[in-house]
Amino acid sequence: MSNTNNVIILVARILLAFMFIFAGFGKLTDPASTAGMIAGAGLPASTLLTYAAGAFEFITGVCVLIGFQVRIVGWLLAAFCVFTGVVFHLPTVNVPDFPAAANGWINGLNFVNFLKNITLAGAYIMLAINGAGVYSVDARRGAYAAA
Repeated sequence: MSNTNNVIILVARILLAFMFIFAGFGKLTDPASTAGMIAGAGLPASTLLTYAAGAFEFITGVCVLIGFQVRIVGWLLAAFCVFTGVVFHLPTVNVPDFPAAANGWINGLNFVNFLKNITLAGAYIMLAINGAGVYSVDARRGAYAAA
């Protein structure tokens, strides 16, 4: 694989890591809104699940960023994206006392988030299959066959 391709894989990893590092940090430092969303979806222990999701997102985001265990982390993040997309972004939202147009707008944005999650799942599957590239902890550990 050319050096240009390896640089592009590194840039892709940085971009893919950013969202989860940022989101995970947010959940860990201010869990209230995510806990409310989890409770609204009918799941138990919403605060505990928020902290677990935040830790998962932050740790896996860092793993993608530095290129550590990317083949495993890629599959985990793909599954996470599909799960959260289906559970939190696919269902219809109806906020009581909101005008119909506002609820429609919220549902439109929610569906865009569903599509984002499914698209990200594809990117993480691709990362899991192709590996972290030569500019990674995996490559330094010999876990990635550098071409």
